[in-house]
Amino acid sequence: MDASFTRRLLYPPLQPYRSGRFAVGDGHEIYVEECGRPDGLPVIALHGGPGGGSSPALRRFFDPDRYRIILFDQRGCGRSTPHGSLKANTTQHLVEDIERIRELCRIDRWIVFGGSWGATLALAYGREHAERCMAFVLRGIFLCSQMELDWFYRQGANMLFPDAWDRLVSPLTSGERSDIVRAYYERMTEPDVVRRRPDALAWARWESALISLAGDPTAPLADPMRADGLARLETHYFQHKGFFRKDGELLADVDRYNRIPAVIVQGRYDVVTPPKTAWSLARAWPKARLQLIGDAGHAAGEPGVVDALVRATDSLADQLV
Repeated sequence: MDASFTRRLLYPPLQPYRSGRFAVGDGHEIYVEECGRPDGLPVIALHGGPGGGSSPALRRFFDPDRYRIILFDQRGCGRSTPHGSLKANTTQHLVEDIERIRELCRIDRWIVFGGSWGATLALAYGREHAERCMAFVLRGIFLCSQMELDWFYRQGANMLFPDAWDRLVSPLTSGERSDIVRAYYERMTEPDVVRRRPDALAWARWESALISLAGDPTAPLADPMRADGLARLETHYFQHKGFFRKDGELLADVDRYNRIPAVIVQGRYDVVTPPKTAWSLARAWPKARLQLIGDAGHAAGEPGVVDALVRATDSLADQLV
């Protein structure tokens, strides 16, 4: 790397100028916040998981002097209520929630930003509402396909991290180990939050162990409540294959959104969402620019990933403001 090259950092911490919860039906209230410049270039930033909740670091990928930054906690997690609820909680519901937020904020078109499950949701939204999307900035592409789920929960990542895998499967019976997702889904539907806590922590620790090459300083601190939301919602969504009608349908439907410009940032050594998926998506998307980060895994906070994402949002602001 050229010694004169300086990697971009996250923008300084900032606070929302507006925040609150609003009802979206079926007993759910979702938390929404706005940061940055009220008349700025609108962007919605979608968190991962499912069930990860948004973090203060997610606000910092955008220049607050140029962007109107909108974050929300998806149904059942973060500051949305009821916490951990699986009722009326599907990809289709989340897409509808995003569109409600756009209407509530009186935005005509916006940039859609998301990583990991947030990228899945961004594409699901773009497929249904392409006319509302100015551009995409995506990280760690995950399409919730059977191949990706098998890699992470059946055979693949366990070959690289046998110690972490052993911690994931050790609470399970020999019969449960043939289908890790189903086993944890059944355990996480236990109604008593205290009784399901050890399983929630075991599920969350597996992902945390694999997320980064060098640790993720921007990740929220692990806590039982966050682990519970993450484990309940991830197992719920993964057991139901993301609530998609057929396997791989987001890639099959790429023609519905591939006329929109996109930047795809992908860690070369991402073992949570391996680069093959990002590569396949970029090849089917003429207006997408794929950046493979040679010293990064999956985490959004790794230096090369931060640099690429901040440069992408700055570039879009230069073009669109």
